[in-house]
Amino acid sequence: MADAARSTDRLEALDITRKLAAICGDPFARLAGPADEVAGRTARWVAVPGGPHAAAEVLRLAAAHDLTVVPRGAGTKIDWGAAPAQVDIMLDTGRLAGVWHEPRDAAVAEIGAGTPLRAVQATLARTNRRLPVDAPSPGATLGGVLAADESGPLRHRHGSPCAQLVGVRYLDADGELVSVGESGTEALGRATPGSGGGRASERGPAGDGGSAGWGAGGAFGDGPGGGDAILGRGEVPGLDVARLLCGSQGGLGVLVSATMRVHAVPAGRLWVSRPVWTPLEVHDLVRAVLAAGVDPAAVELDLPVPVPLPRRRIPATHPSVINRPDHPAVTGRPAAGSLVVLLEGGPADVTERAERLAAVLGAEAMISHHAPEWWGRYPFAPGDTALRIEVPINDLHAAVYALRDATGSPVPVRGSAGSGTVHAALSGALPPERVASILTAVRSVLIARRGRCVVVAAPAAVRRAVDLWGELPTLPRLRSAKAHLDPHHRLAPGRLPGGL
Repeated sequence: MADAARSTDRLEALDITRKLAAICGDPFARLAGPADEVAGRTARWVAVPGGPHAAAEVLRLAAAHDLTVVPRGAGTKIDWGAAPAQVDIMLDTGRLAGVWHEPRDAAVAEIGAGTPLRAVQATLARTNRRLPVDAPSPGATLGGVLAADESGPLRHRHGSPCAQLVGVRYLDADGELVSVGESGTEALGRATPGSGGGRASERGPAGDGGSAGWGAGGAFGDGPGGGDAILGRGEVPGLDVARLLCGSQGGLGVLVSATMRVHAVPAGRLWVSRPVWTPLEVHDLVRAVLAAGVDPAAVELDLPVPVPLPRRRIPATHPSVINRPDHPAVTGRPAAGSLVVLLEGGPADVTERAERLAAVLGAEAMISHHAPEWWGRYPFAPGDTALRIEVPINDLHAAVYALRDATGSPVPVRGSAGSGTVHAALSGALPPERVASILTAVRSVLIARRGRCVVVAAPAAVRRAVDLWGELPTLPRLRSAKAHLDPHHRLAPGRLPGGL
């Protein structure tokens, strides 16, 4: 009987493989290998559809055979968040790529979900524009960035990637293509039939042939709730659904394309840096920066561990430190870290603002045309337990002190001091029970300050043993969204908080 069951399984596997190959083409459908996993859970098949219609057919096939589907972009955050309960088909979005509707003066662009962010920026740069999204994950696709609601330093001025959405096209669990918000053509004043919150016909630029989980993003924030908001009938028709998809790790829909706001590339950029010694000092400096009226594009903090060794001293007569004898570059005094502010705009205006900010930050401030080496990078490495802390900026120093106290030693911290969102790294060698006790201590401090601490990524043993998200007041809304958008739990089941 066992042999018969195995034979049936093999026949079913071959049958599904043949059907996927018929949809995607022979080179783009296969049985999964050891590397095709999601947070340690191995897939059974990999499908790489060539366009929205083919992707829809994959989802319809999955529905017909009661199979689960997990989307994958470049895989840069595939180990973030919780492991799905089951991964039958891994839907690779690599062929859902391209940038459309981008004439020189356009304020938006429609971008395929599988398009690498670097390719998006290179395409837009031809017309002196950019997408103000600088996610730290190297090689990340736009779909993966939105699925994790991953943001970098530019979030301070422009908001998260989700905040820059004008509209999306996505596939629901039954394989129906849905358009919400505006497509690229609509945003440019050219109406496109079938959009605005309802189901759309197969259309658009991505014709055939051509990714910490939700808790790390905050897509289910305060705002209109209930079925109307979930189904796109809220105060801003359609965009409620688009924002629900942000940070959902593919658990609510498969993103096909996103229409995003774009901006002109700034003519001037300068970084103003200041060494720092304590979290409390950072608190005071950030308040001074925000009160200085210099309109920063980013305000980033780096507190590395171990503390860097004293730098090689430079002569006090060097132009960068003249009349500044107490500057660390002259004294060689090591700092615990650095606070760096990015200013963007016209060259003359940026220079004036940088000089004004340097005066506010004191004699130890320096102005540079280049970002520091750590800019736009995470403080954690593969195998670490990566945390994200979100707290009002006035309480960021308290969060860092709480993390140090709970751990018993300094912890690498890096991120946006200007918005109160930073990442931290715990050693992957810490046992799960120790990580759990650290999380409990930190969260007890943050809860009174309207903050939160989320486990972004962790070794498998830690991921299984700890609460990745902590207290989640919006969990009922998330359950409602899952029930509306994926009632049979076929999309990345278990990837979202609460085992959804």
